[in-house]
Parts: sequence; C-alpha cells; structure tokens
Amino acid sequence: MTITRFAPSPTGYLHIGNLRTALFNYLIARKTGGQFILRLDDTDRERSKEEYVDGIKADLDWLGLHWDRVERQSERLDRYRAEAEKLRNEGRFYECFESPTELDLKRKKQLNMGKPPVYDRAAMALDAGARDKLRADGRQGYWRFRLDHERIEWPDGILGDLSIDAASVSDPVLIRADGQVLYTFASSVDDMDMGVTHIVRGADHVTNTATQIQIIKAMGGTPPAFAHHSLLTGAQGEALSKRLGTLSLRDLRAQGVERMALLSLMARLGSSQPVELRADLDAIAEGFDLSHFGSAPTKFDVEDLWPLTRAHVQALPLSAVADKLAALGVPDAQAEQFWSVARENITRLDDLDGWWALCRDGAEPDIAPEDADFVAEALKLLPPPPYGPDAWANWTAAVKEATGRKGKGLFMPLRKALTGQAHGPDMATLMPLLQKVPAKA
Repeated sequence: MTITRFAPSPTGYLHIGNLRTALFNYLIARKTGGQFILRLDDTDRERSKEEYVDGIKADLDWLGLHWDRVERQSERLDRYRAEAEKLRNEGRFYECFESPTELDLKRKKQLNMGKPPVYDRAAMALDAGARDKLRADGRQGYWRFRLDHERIEWPDGILGDLSIDAASVSDPVLIRADGQVLYTFASSVDDMDMGVTHIVRGADHVTNTATQIQIIKAMGGTPPAFAHHSLLTGAQGEALSKRLGTLSLRDLRAQGVERMALLSLMARLGSSQPVELRADLDAIAEGFDLSHFGSAPTKFDVEDLWPLTRAHVQALPLSAVADKLAALGVPDAQAEQFWSVARENITRLDDLDGWWALCRDGAEPDIAPEDADFVAEALKLLPPPPYGPDAWANWTAAVKEATGRKGKGLFMPLRKALTGQAHGPDMATLMPLLQKVPAKA
C-alpha cells in the first residue's frame, strides 16, 4: 500500500510552499487508495506551539487534504533514543565537541585551500580520556552520523536518476548538544517505522535525501521512493523565501482566495500541463502525474489565483452560497434573483457585501456636472420602489421621450445616478432589487 506523509514543523503557519509539498503527497496517496499521514515535526520545544498545530490542521481541513492519522515526533523521543544507541554501538554515531566558531574556521581554511568545506572527522580521533577532559572543560557533545564514503544513488520521481558522492557531504549532526533530535534523524526513524513508501518534497532536500537513505539502510530499513519538486520563486524570478510569511494559507483564505483555485493552480504549476480550474480533489488527482513536472525554479504569482477564484465563485450554485446570502440579510424570496444578478460581477464571495448594500441602502450618485440637470429631470420621472422587471425599460423610455437623449448619453448617466458605478449588472435585472433610489431634487 502507498503511504505518504506531510511533516510540517508547528513553528509557524502553513504557506504556499508548504502547500505544494502537502498536496503532492496527498494526491499520490489519493490516486492509489493509500494513506496520507500528517506528522508534526515538533521536537523543537521552544519554537513549536499548539496554536500552530491547530492552524496547520485548520488549513489542511479547509483545503480538503484530510489525513488518515496524526503522528507527533515529540511523542516518539524514546524511539529515537533507542535507534541512536543502536547506531552508537555499531560505530555509526560519534560524539563531537567543536564549537560553531571552530567549525566556521575549519570551513574557511578548507575553502582557502580549494577544498570542499566538509567536516574532517577530527572528533573520531578522540579517545575516552580526551572526551572526558572536554566535558570537564564545559564542552557539550553533539552527535554525527558517520557516512559510508560511497556514491548514494536513487531514481528521483521528478529529477531523474540522482547520484551524490557521500565523501562530498559532511557527516550530518543528528543530535544536538542539548539532546534535541534533529529532523534528518527523527524523520528517518519515522519513515522506516511508519512504512512510508513515497516522499515528495522540495529540491532543497536533495542532500538530506542522500544522507537519509544511508541512515535508513544503517537501521535496517528500506528507503522510500523520493521525488523533489522545484522551488517556487516570485513572479519576476526573485527568491520567494522572504515573502512566505505574507503568503500564509490563512491570509490567502482571509483575502477571499477559494480553495479549489489554490489547489488547481498548485497541482499544475511547474508542470507541462496547463493550469485548469477543477471542481474537486478527485478531478485534480485524476490528472496528477509527477512525471509532468520539471526541475527548473517555478514562478508563482499570487495574482494568478484571482481569475481562478472568480471562475470558481461564478460557477457556484445558489445552494453553495445560501448561507452567505442569509448572513447578509438577503430575503429568501430574493436570494435566487440577487445571486443570478451579482454572481457575474464578483471575484470573491465577500464582494457580494457591496452589491447587497447597494440594493438595500442605495448608492451615492456619481453625476457629472454636465449631466446634473438631465439626471434631476430623469429622477422626477422615476417612480418609487419596488420595481418590476420592466421598470428600467419603462423609465429610460420615458426619459428619452422627455429629454431627447439616447444611447450611451442616456443610459450611462442614469446607471451612475442609481448605482454610483459605470459598470455592473444589467440594469434591467438589477433595478427590481433596488430598495432605495436617490431622492428627487
């Protein structure tokens, strides 16, 4: 059975980059009838917060990316300790004491000598007495995984066949001096224990994948199938990382972005397939294929979400917006008529607020000085509401006969007098909804 996972850290709210990873893993599981695990990487006790856990769940629930089970790494610390002890006994974990400053000096020296800045494994030469002395001097030890210096190869689901020389990579630090288990190790133990079969994540994890393949094998497990999607950039190709905080899913939702617009875009962005609005996740999953995605950085423009949101909103049936209309105070008897009139003139559902306010309360007239006398005379010919379906035609015909105006010179000033706007719904359909009109001069 296919088992995938999404493993966010609850140190902030989900952003557009997180969504791409979550969606890809969800769709793989959905297509194959597999399992999708939500795994919270919450081993950082200082930065992990329950409000972010709740926010992550709320965002995924809104999107419809429902998980089959939740796992929390903070509840598996004993399991990590057991595997760490096993790897120590097998000589794959070794204790280090260099400070960040010392490591930085080593890297600079290696770079100056034209060598890759790879950890030199100096700590492996320390005997028990030397380690005890370092501890007595106040040094705290942290633990690295000893990589086998060989080529690490795997067929990547997006990038193709990959190969990394382990000798070109520093032995990864897996347990910090304060005892915190780091992502690379905790994730490897979890993926093995939970039987994860497929992992899709960003291309910035390629080196992590190489080391995790060795870690999982060292623990006696079988590495999952990996795929690495391209990283998102801004619309002009600029780095998106600094803007991710402003692209949180909760903020996009608050702005009125519809979930199917977001999902439809992210399921195709960076692929050879055109972006098309889909009605539901089943339709998205049906056409999803990792082989269509490329490795080049992918441009994301938040403005691309609005045409999709508009198309989705305008296609909604009355039943889908009934609660929204009721909350606005639209009477049941007028709900269908109002929705049919307003739907073609909105991008977000919240745009309905303004159109109902216009119908209920009227609008501030927009009257050009040269049209003031004309509009004043026209309003004298306007009967009070309520209006029937022929009200606009009858009124404009009466005004035309009284003033001689016709065409745009007739209709536009009258539209702007009643709605305060030059554009909007057809006036013949809007006028029966108007409850207030400008007072006669």
